[in-house]
Amino acid sequence: MQLIACQYDIQWENREANYDTIRSLLSSITVEPGALIVLPEMFTSGFSMKVSRISEAVPSSAESSLAEIAVQHKAWALGGLVFESEGGKGSNELSVFNPEGQRVGHYQKNHCFSYSGESNHYESGEDILLFDWHGFTVCPTICYDLRFPELYRRAVRAGADLFPVIANWPDLRIDHWNTLLKARAIENQAFVIGVNRVGQDPKWKYPGSSAIYDPHGNELARASADACCITADVFLETATEWREEFRALGDMKE
Repeated sequence: MQLIACQYDIQWENREANYDTIRSLLSSITVEPGALIVLPEMFTSGFSMKVSRISEAVPSSAESSLAEIAVQHKAWALGGLVFESEGGKGSNELSVFNPEGQRVGHYQKNHCFSYSGESNHYESGEDILLFDWHGFTVCPTICYDLRFPELYRRAVRAGADLFPVIANWPDLRIDHWNTLLKARAIENQAFVIGVNRVGQDPKWKYPGSSAIYDPHGNELARASADACCITADVFLETATEWREEFRALGDMKE
C-alpha cells in the first residue's frame, strides 16, 4: 500500500492558501486508491501560539478539507489542527479520515514543546490513537512526541506497526529529526513516516526532510527542502516477518 508525505511552505495562519497548496501538490502525483496521505502538524496555519485565531470551529474547516481530500482521492487523509478548550488553552491534535469521508479518530499531542512555550498555550493529551489501515495498526504522533520513546513502546505493546509523525521541525535540530525517525523505526520494528514542513514562519526556518523508513531502518523515501510529495509502497509482511525472525520486542521489560 502507498504512503504519501506532503510537505510544503505553510502560509502563516492562512487556511485557504494552504488548502490550495495541498490540492496542487496532490494533483501532481498519482494517488493510489486506499493510500494514506499525511499532512504536517497544524497544516492550515503553521506552528502558531494564537489559539483563538487558528482554532477550529465546529464543524471544522480543516476536518472538512481532510474529508474532501479522502473522498476525492479514495484514500485516507491525516493532518494536524487546533481546537480550543473551555479554559482558553489549545489542543494540538490530528484527525484521520477514511475514503468515505468519515472521521476514524483523532489524537491530542502528548508532549507539548515547553522549550518554545507551547505548553503555555496548549494542553497535553494522555491517550494514544490506533486505527486499522489495510491490516496495519497505525499510531500517529505529533512533532515533539518523537523525543519520547516510551510513547512508541506503549503503542507497540498495543499492536502498532506504523507510525506517522507530523511536525513543524526547525532546521536548527534537523539532525535530531532524521536520527530519531530512524531510531523509532529500528527499535520498534515498525514503519515510520515523518512529515515536516518547508519555508519559514515568523520565528523559525524549516528544511523539510520528510522521510519514510521501514522496520529495518532502511530509508524508503526522502524529501529535500522543496515543497513536494514523497511516496513509498509498504507491505505489512515486512514488519511481521522481521518481528517473527528477530524477536527483540519479545524481550521488552515492563
